[in-house]
Amino acid sequence: MAVKLRLKRMGAKRNPFYRIVAADSRAPRDGRFIEIIGYYDPTKQPAEVKIDEELALKWLGVGAQPSDTVRNLLSKQGIIKKHTESKLK
Repeated sequence: MAVKLRLKRMGAKRNPFYRIVAADSRAPRDGRFIEIIGYYDPTKQPAEVKIDEELALKWLGVGAQPSDTVRNLLSKQGIIKKHTESKLK
């Protein structure tokens, strides 16, 4: 089972809100997921991002592949850097 870290769209029309989830890569975008890692709200200024660092590092450690957007969010939070540093040790 290939696990991906990706966004799950929530919210109303023209008012998007996203949850960052670990999901099977074959599952639909807004369908089944394994675990919620955080959320991303682009409607606020500045955009609000809350990610559980321990869960993100756990999933990255077992081989979950982040989508492009989630990779950008994780790198802005400094989580990708911590993950690569832990792999080098």
